[in-house]
Amino acid sequence: MSISAGSETERSLFGEILDWMLAPLLFVWPLSIAFTHYFANNVANYPYDQALREHVAAIARQVKLVGGKPVLTLPASTRALLRADETDSVYFHVVSQDNKLLAGDKDLPMPGPIPDDAALSGDIYLRDAEFNGQDLRMAYTLLADPHVPRERWVIVEVAETTDKRTQLANKIVASVILPQFVIIPLAVMLVWFGLSRGLRPLTRLRQTIETREPADLSPIATRRVPEELEPLVEAFNAMLERMKKNVEAQQRFVADAAHQMRTPLTGLKTQAQFAIRETDPEALRHALRQIATGVDRAGRLVNQLLTLARTEGGEMAQQSHEPLDLSLLVREVVEDWVMVAIEKGIDLGYESSGVAMINGNPFLLEELAKNLIDNALRYTPTGGHVTCRIVANPDTVVFEVEDDGIGISEEQAELVFERFYRVDDAATEGSGLGLAIVQEIAMQHGSKASLRPKSSGRGALAKVVFAAWHPPVPPPPEPDDFSELYRQSPPIGT
Repeated sequence: MSISAGSETERSLFGEILDWMLAPLLFVWPLSIAFTHYFANNVANYPYDQALREHVAAIARQVKLVGGKPVLTLPASTRALLRADETDSVYFHVVSQDNKLLAGDKDLPMPGPIPDDAALSGDIYLRDAEFNGQDLRMAYTLLADPHVPRERWVIVEVAETTDKRTQLANKIVASVILPQFVIIPLAVMLVWFGLSRGLRPLTRLRQTIETREPADLSPIATRRVPEELEPLVEAFNAMLERMKKNVEAQQRFVADAAHQMRTPLTGLKTQAQFAIRETDPEALRHALRQIATGVDRAGRLVNQLLTLARTEGGEMAQQSHEPLDLSLLVREVVEDWVMVAIEKGIDLGYESSGVAMINGNPFLLEELAKNLIDNALRYTPTGGHVTCRIVANPDTVVFEVEDDGIGISEEQAELVFERFYRVDDAATEGSGLGLAIVQEIAMQHGSKASLRPKSSGRGALAKVVFAAWHPPVPPPPEPDDFSELYRQSPPIGT
C-alpha cells in the first residue's frame, strides 16, 4: 500500500500555539461555571438565612416558661407576616422536647439532638430538609432553662422553600456567565491577532530566504531577528558558510583542472599525432614512451587535484581523528619511497626519537608525508641526501624533512604553499600542488607547515609541528566501605 506525499501534512506553528492556548481555556470554562454556581448559591443563601434567623428569634421572644411550663403568645400579625411570602412557602412550629406542639405545622421535620451547652447559649442553627416533596431551608433554636426539666425545653423552628434562593443564584450565575460569551470570542480574536503579530518576524525571515538568489550564500543579517530565532538563523548561516566553502572548493577544482589539464592533454595529442605519422620503429617507440610519461604526469596531476579538492572541501575533515604513532606512520611512508630515492641516486634516511603519539587522520597524514618527501626528492640532485625526522617532545611532535637540494630563498618560502607556484619550472617536473596539499592537511590538524632554507649550507628544511596526544588520566578509584571504615577507625590497641 502506497501513501501519497500529500497525505501527511505538518501542522503549522501558528495552529499549534493557538491550540495550546485555547484548549486549556475550553477546559477551564466548565470548571469556572461550576465554581460560579457554587459561590452563587452561598451568596444567595446568606441574606435569606439571616431572615430565617430573625424569624426564629422573633418567635423565640414570644415563648415564656411560666411555672415550668412553656407558654406561647403569638399575635395574629406575626403569623400573617410569616405567611406573607409571595414566592416561597414558609412553615414554622414550636414544639417541646416531648413532642407536644405549641403552635405551627405539626408535620414539619424535627432537628437532631442538640447538646445541652449549645442549647443554653441560645444559638440559632441552619439545616436543609425535605417536606411534602419540597426542599426546605430551616433555622431552629432550643429554648432551655436549667431549672426546668429537659422534656419541657422548647424547640422553635422556621422553614421556607428555596425558590427565591434558586432564582437569585441563577441571576448571579447568568450575570457572570453571559458576559463570557462575549469576552471569550473577543479573547480568541485578540489571541489570533497577537499570534499573527508575534509570528510576523518568522514570516519576514521566510520571505527573506525565499527571495534570495540561488547563488547568494551570504549570511542572513540578525539585526531584526527575535532572540528566539537567533540560534536558528546562526545555525542556518553556519550551514551557508559550509556550503560556500564547498562551492568555492568545487569551483577552484574545476578552474584548476581546466587550467592544468589543458597542457598535458595537448602534449598527449601532439605525441599521438606524431606517432601516427611516424614509420621508423625506434622513433615510434620513443613517441609511445613520451605518451606513457605524459599519461603518468596527467594521472599524478589528477590525483593531486582530487586530493586537494577533498581536503579543501572538508570531506576528509569530517572523518574522525584517532590517536596514532606518527613515527611509525612516517617510517612506513619512507620505506615506500626508498626505491624511488635509489633510482635517483639519493640517500633517503629516517630518524626518530621514539613513540610520537598525535591525534590525526592516518590517510591525510600519509598524503602529507608523501608530498613532503616527493618535494624533497624532486629538488635534490643525484648524490644528495634527504632525511625524515620525528622529534617527540612532551607537548609537541615535530615532523621534519631535510634535504641538501637547490634550496629556497626567504621570499620564495612565503609563496611555495600557494597552489601552482613552483620554484623552478624549467629544471623539475611538477604541478605546484604538493605543498598546497601539505598546508591544507596541516591546518586540518591544528598546525601549519613551513619551508625554510637551512641555516647551515645548501638545501631546505620542511617542518610541521603537531600537538602531542596523551591518554586521558583515569579518575581515582572510589574507596569501598571497608577501606573507608578502616581508614577512619583507629588501630586496635590505641
